[in-house]
Amino acid sequence: MDTKPSTSKIATINGEKRSRRGSGGITLRDVAKLAGVAPITASRALNTPDAVSPAVLQKVRDAVEKTGYVPNMLAGGLASSRSRLVAAVVPTVVGPVFQETVQSLTESLARSGYQLMLGQSGYANSREDALLETIIARRPDGVVLTGIMRSPDGRRRLLASGIPVVETWDLTPTPIDMLVGFSHEKIGIAVAEFLHARGRRNVMTIRGNDERAQRRAKAFLETAGKLGMLAQGQAGEYVVPAPTTLGSGRRGLREVLDINPDTDAVFCSSDLLALGVLIEAQARDIDVPQRLGVIGFGDLGFAEDLHPSLTTVRIDGTAIGAVAAALIIDRAEGRAVAEPVRDIGFSIIARDSA
Repeated sequence: MDTKPSTSKIATINGEKRSRRGSGGITLRDVAKLAGVAPITASRALNTPDAVSPAVLQKVRDAVEKTGYVPNMLAGGLASSRSRLVAAVVPTVVGPVFQETVQSLTESLARSGYQLMLGQSGYANSREDALLETIIARRPDGVVLTGIMRSPDGRRRLLASGIPVVETWDLTPTPIDMLVGFSHEKIGIAVAEFLHARGRRNVMTIRGNDERAQRRAKAFLETAGKLGMLAQGQAGEYVVPAPTTLGSGRRGLREVLDINPDTDAVFCSSDLLALGVLIEAQARDIDVPQRLGVIGFGDLGFAEDLHPSLTTVRIDGTAIGAVAAALIIDRAEGRAVAEPVRDIGFSIIARDSA
C-alpha cells in the first residue's frame, strides 16, 4: 500500500530533492542549510543583522535571494509582540481627498521599518465594524482611522485590543486613544463668515451624505442664518450620495438653482463637487464669481489650475499622515506620547471663484 502523504510536495535545494508536508513553502531551515549556518544564526541575520558577522549576513541574504524565502512575520510578531504592520481605514479609495494623508502615512512609517495595510470601510458603520474586527484579529502595531469612531461596537473592540489607535480628520473630546485632526464645525463657521465679508447674501450648500460633511454644512447654515444669508423658508442645502463626484456637482447646481434661483454662493463639501458646479455654471453662462461664488473643500491638485481658480478649504493631509505615523511608532516602541491630541487646523485658500 502506498503510504506517501497526498499533501507532500517536492522542493529542490542545491540540487537535492526533498519531501515536505503542507504547502511546500521554503522555510527558515531551508535558508540556513543553503547558507551553511544554523537556523538560529539565520534567524539572527534576518531579525537582528548587527548580531552576526558581515560574511554570515551576506550568506544568509544570498540564500534568501536564491530561494525567494519570505520571513513569517506573524510568527515573529507572536514572539516579540511586534508585527511591523499599521492598518489604516479610509471610507473610500476613489475620492482623492485622503490620498495625501495615505501617502504621507506610508512614507513616514516606511522610514521606521513599518508597512501600511489599507482598508476601505465605506460610509456605513456596519462595514467599518466588520473591517475592524478583521484588522484587530491580525494584531497590527497600530490602527489609523479616518474620522472619529462612532460605532459603540467598534470603539469597544479597539479599546479592548490594546492596539495604539489614532483617529484623524476630526476632533472629539473623547478620543479612543490619540487624535490628529481639525474642527468641521469651525470650518463651516469660517466659510460662512468668509462669504459674508465678500458681500454674499443668499447662500446654499451642496454636500455629500456623510457625517463629517453634514456637520460642516450644519455649522455653515447656522452661521449663515445668523448673518442673514439664507433665503426665507429654504433649508439651504442639497444632499448627494457619498463619495461625491463631478457629476453630482453638476446635478447639484441644477437642483439648487431650481430651489433658489437667487443663490449667489455655494459651499461644496468637496472640490470634486465644486468642479462640477463650475462646469455646470459655464454651461449655463453663469458668471463665476460675479453672479455665483463657489467654494470647495480639500484643495486638490487641480483647484489652483481651474479657470476660474477654485477657492477652497485647505487641510494639511501630509501633516496628518506624518503626525499619525509618529504617534503610532512612539507607542509601538514603548515611548511616551506627550501630546496625544493634535489640532492641525485649516485654512481658506482665497482664489478667483469666490
